[in-house]
Amino acid sequence: MTDCIDVHTHVVPERFPAYAGKNRDIPWPSMAEAHACHKHVMISGKVYRTVSDGCWSVPRRIEDMAAMRVTRQAISPMPELLSYWLPLDDAQSMIRYLNDTIAGMVDAAPQRFAGLGAVPLQDVDAAMRELEHCKRLHFAGVEIASHVNGVSIGDARFEPFFAAAEQLGAAIFVHALRPAGQERIVGPFVEQAVCFPGDIGLACASMITGGIGARHPKLRIAFSHGGGVMSILLPRLVHAWNMFPKAKESLSESPAVTAKRFYYDQLVFDPAAVRFVMGTFGETQILIGTDYPFALGDSHPMKTLELAQIHGETLVAISAGNAKRFLAV
Repeated sequence: MTDCIDVHTHVVPERFPAYAGKNRDIPWPSMAEAHACHKHVMISGKVYRTVSDGCWSVPRRIEDMAAMRVTRQAISPMPELLSYWLPLDDAQSMIRYLNDTIAGMVDAAPQRFAGLGAVPLQDVDAAMRELEHCKRLHFAGVEIASHVNGVSIGDARFEPFFAAAEQLGAAIFVHALRPAGQERIVGPFVEQAVCFPGDIGLACASMITGGIGARHPKLRIAFSHGGGVMSILLPRLVHAWNMFPKAKESLSESPAVTAKRFYYDQLVFDPAAVRFVMGTFGETQILIGTDYPFALGDSHPMKTLELAQIHGETLVAISAGNAKRFLAV
């Protein structure tokens, strides 16, 4: 079987510790029983999402991986658990619990899993300390959201964090979260379907237009959902960089050069779209991503590549080789 490394999968703990902080009205998550092999993630007394036991059960996850033809997963928290909106002390408690949970899963099957932990990015110094802890846990890196309480990750305030990640050799996986434009959805479609592509594209663009990507060329950073709208947006950024002197003065290299150093998963669902993303960013920068175990994912990633007529050395690179370089595993 062709080696297949999935960089985009999520973890929800089987249970959460009771809230032990001192703050009031904190949206601290808990778990409640649902139907067989499922639990409800409860936040502020409401069901946020009903999740399957693949979120926490190592045997179930490995069983599902076999059906998906996936040989290894990078595991990261469900994004709503990243806790940027919590007071720092509460966020640190939750994030340490998540990282310990991921470490336990990796330790249970180290040949099958690589860890992508969490950091409290609302406080850059605290985030850098937790990043160092993640490296002590031998994680490949961390997952972050597309923005931190409305501030794009390309904002200058976050540059010390990315500089630390570059120095430590930590991979950064970027996921959409609480996306822009939700209030403009029409019809019974979820935000993941309508708004995630725009939000992850904004995050990626900010890492280019703010210059962080150019100033930190050894940073290994990947964008989920194929980079969202970035593959369409990139030619506009290049055109603007060529047309506007201030844009050119602000960046030492073309946006295309920076964008083609980043990594992108192939979670775009259509073979033609996969090939377009490959053509935009280069076949060396594309990774497998499934969004396991959630419904709006790709349960047959290798079939998607086969339908996209990806074969030979290119298939080997996208299915595993690029991920090994990104994760440094």
